[in-house]
Amino acid sequence: MTGFGAPDATPTPAPAPATTAPPTVEAQGAGRGAPGNAPAPADALSRTRRIRRALAVVAVLAAGVVATAVLGSGSRHGYLDPRSADPFGSRAVAELLKERGVTTRVVTTAREAADATGPRTTLLVTDPDRLGTAQRDVIRSAIDLSGGRTVLLAPGSHSLSGLSPGVHTAGDADTDHPDPGCPLPAATAAGRADTGGGLRYTTTLPGAVRCYPSGGHPTLLVLPTGPTGGDSVLLGSETILLNESLADEGNASLALQLLGSRPDLVWYLPSLADSDPDAAASGEDKSLLELVPAGWSWALLQLLVAAVLAALWRARRLGPLVTEKLPVAIRASEATEGRARLYRKADARDRAATVLRAATRERLAALVGVPHNQAHDPVALAPAVSARLTGEPRDVTALLFGPIPSDDAALVALADHLDALEREVRTS
Repeated sequence: MTGFGAPDATPTPAPAPATTAPPTVEAQGAGRGAPGNAPAPADALSRTRRIRRALAVVAVLAAGVVATAVLGSGSRHGYLDPRSADPFGSRAVAELLKERGVTTRVVTTAREAADATGPRTTLLVTDPDRLGTAQRDVIRSAIDLSGGRTVLLAPGSHSLSGLSPGVHTAGDADTDHPDPGCPLPAATAAGRADTGGGLRYTTTLPGAVRCYPSGGHPTLLVLPTGPTGGDSVLLGSETILLNESLADEGNASLALQLLGSRPDLVWYLPSLADSDPDAAASGEDKSLLELVPAGWSWALLQLLVAAVLAALWRARRLGPLVTEKLPVAIRASEATEGRARLYRKADARDRAATVLRAATRERLAALVGVPHNQAHDPVALAPAVSARLTGEPRDVTALLFGPIPSDDAALVALADHLDALEREVRTS
């Protein structure tokens, strides 16, 4: 038929028996990944390569975890821990204090720290900004009532309001090794020290001793606390206590004098186990969200952002279709027969008839001079086609725009009539 021979026409069912298999489409496979076909060797090879790459990534991650564990096995404790001998631990200063008769006790909760304080005790808080409101209240009560010394390492504005009211931060220090610049005996004996790598402070409280100034503001501040003769030391940087920098400048001398003025040293390392002491005392149960540390919310947010970015990276790209080179060349007649059998198997007479009529109308419109945009208008096309016909009058409108064929025989007859109509118009 003419409808089958044109390259732009959609095929119509062929009157071939349903049991006859298409020579190429069904046997060879019209496209990659057709249902029921075995995977192509190239697909299997690509899948194997992807699996190998995934296993390689997992192996690299596992090796990294093992290497990290091995490298960190020599350090049992963390940052500023007096039991840790790694560069960022503080075991060296703890050992020097022990030689001078100072006993160091490590605690991890605010209640333990407060209970251990007294006139003969120095309380060292290594991370004041990590404390919650209840923990700060407990430490502040201990500062006021103990009569001993409290050393706060690099307290920021978050914790100063609760632990040292009247003191404010004045930005970061810009001098690495400032001079003492004050009459404090511990500072004058130590000389230049590594206090300038952290925060600076400002206060109008009476009796405050300001040492190691940087840009006009002290990086070490000593304040009298309470009526019992105690004092608080605010140290803008924890560098002087680290193992790696203890021997620099006057760091060791300043650290020993600030922490060794009393025979007992309570070394407070805030931890995740440090719960609200008031809630613990009252036996009040906390919800699951209240037990989750605040830092985990940021971690979950980062994981969510990473997941979204990974999804965007691996998602299917939306854009214009890309043609794919087929593994075999298929003749147009074979593709037409194969698609016709698919239409017949699906009982899609409506779709086949619509496509046949639409293709015929477009070709007839070009033959009889009807504009392309009116090719599917029966008022414009039918009279023009009828004027080109000879012989007996025929209902061109019913043929080109009529109802759906009721069975396969009617569909085949429609295809024959359309083909005959087009031939007659061409030869007229």
